[in-house]
Amino acid sequence: MKNHIIILFLGALLLGACKKSFLDAKPSSNIVNPTTLNGFQALLENNTALNQTGALPQMSSDEYFIVSQSDFDALNNLTYKGAYLWNKDLYGGETNQPDWNQVYKAVFYANSVLDGLKTIGTNAANQVQYNNIAGEALFFRAYAFFDLARNFSPVYNQGTATTDLGIPLRMSSGIDVTVQRSTLQQTFDQIIADLNLSVSLLNNDISKTNPNRPSRSAAYAMLARVYLYMGKYTDAGNAANECLKKYNTIIDYNKVDTTTETPFSYTTEETIFFSTQVYNYDATTGYTDYYTNLGVDTNLIQLYNKSDLRLPIFFEKNSLNNYNLKRGYVGGGFYAFTGLATDEVMLIKAECAARSNDTQTAVAVLNQLLVSRYKTGSYTPLTVSNAANALIRILLERRKELVWRALRWSDLKRYNRDGAKITLQRNLNGVVYTLPPNSSLYVFPIPDDEISLSGIKQNVR
Repeated sequence: MKNHIIILFLGALLLGACKKSFLDAKPSSNIVNPTTLNGFQALLENNTALNQTGALPQMSSDEYFIVSQSDFDALNNLTYKGAYLWNKDLYGGETNQPDWNQVYKAVFYANSVLDGLKTIGTNAANQVQYNNIAGEALFFRAYAFFDLARNFSPVYNQGTATTDLGIPLRMSSGIDVTVQRSTLQQTFDQIIADLNLSVSLLNNDISKTNPNRPSRSAAYAMLARVYLYMGKYTDAGNAANECLKKYNTIIDYNKVDTTTETPFSYTTEETIFFSTQVYNYDATTGYTDYYTNLGVDTNLIQLYNKSDLRLPIFFEKNSLNNYNLKRGYVGGGFYAFTGLATDEVMLIKAECAARSNDTQTAVAVLNQLLVSRYKTGSYTPLTVSNAANALIRILLERRKELVWRALRWSDLKRYNRDGAKITLQRNLNGVVYTLPPNSSLYVFPIPDDEISLSGIKQNVR
């Protein structure tokens, strides 16, 4: 990847890398090429560059349906259609794909900070700030690398990871070097190395007023997410436990307004680290309670019973009597929350406990979460006879709890890797489209313009 988008990013950095207000206040060369720790911290405050993940996994997931052929035909670009029907030619010739370009932009910002920090000396007075900035940059790079890897590479499989293609691992901000794709093992080794180093450098406290900032708790939560995807369940459980030791706040949904379209705030108590889907593809991924062109999957809706507060808090019926999604952990934002939150970490801990035959811990953690999701007095604590039954319930609740966070697609990839044999189907105008388990179509193609300009190897679909 020479990768052509990096050149575009350099322009973006020169014009608007920091918060707009920061540039407006101090339009100097210091800001364009920071030479101070405060300048580098300002670069990491640009949440439109750093706190976004891809939308393709949400567009391709089984969490929604398009109502009719006419609604499908009305979608205004081919990528919508290709993702929905799992087309081999996903983009239909469309270029400048944000799931690739925007996420690599975050890598560029992170590397710019890491490279710049090498020019600044440290001393007793600035060491804590220096370390935290380095830790934030490492976290952002790992966060972006993982999003790219889970979308543009096959699911991690220990037996084939040394030969499977990973992603181009850009480790510096230089724009004059072509970087080819690493192996999947090298990719995940780098993600884990960045996160482990960030744990040792980041401040421990979560910033509840600025949840876009990484913290040590966020690094542990991200390690838990990565290890879970890899199938390294002991490591995932340990990371989840470390996160929950530091931050374990959950929301009592009995105290959440079930009638509003915006039941949560940007600084909602469960948020550990804030990110959203890229600011594209709103017609099928944006939060809305009035779109009639799509509905939340009816099989998913049927999983909630009448005492489950997630049904009225997450969803609302539209004029066609289908369900749409209300806004999640983004306040009044329109694009879906994809960040890290306490509920996800608890579900990871519960799942990993069940997979290690620790039924007692698995059930206890799940009950702790679910009692906060049901109407007061209506939840009967789960009791199961074995870890296998606990796991079934935990995975069911994972699907219900983490809806629309772009996690379902990567979950399907790992479930099928582990033998679940889940087949997806779309029914559009009487025609049934099928995605079999472990299909190569679960791996999104690298955008054609990237292939033509950098010459990196394309995925086989």
